[in-house]
Amino acid sequence: MENPKLYVGNLTYSVDEAQLKELFSSYGDVKDVRVIERKGFGFVEFETVEEAEKAMEALNGTEFAGRTLRIDEARPPRPRRDFNSSRRFY
Repeated sequence: MENPKLYVGNLTYSVDEAQLKELFSSYGDVKDVRVIERKGFGFVEFETVEEAEKAMEALNGTEFAGRTLRIDEARPPRPRRDFNSSRRFY
C-alpha cells in the first residue's frame, strides 16, 4: 500500500463524516473524512500508510450501520475530460 487514503464502500446513505471518523479513529490519526452524499461511499485519509493498512485489515468486511463495509486503497482521481476543447463542430 502506497497511499494513506482509503475508499470506504457500501455505506448506508444516513452515515455522516462524524460517524465514519469515529469508527476509523481507533486505528490511527484520521487526517480527513469525506462522505459522498447519496452515493454510498466515502474516503478516509490517515496520517500514515501504516495506520491506513491497520484500519483496512481490521474493518474490511465488518458490519457498520447495517451494511458490510468494503474498504480498499483509494485510487488517484482521474482527470476530467474537457469536452469543449476536444470537439469542434463546423
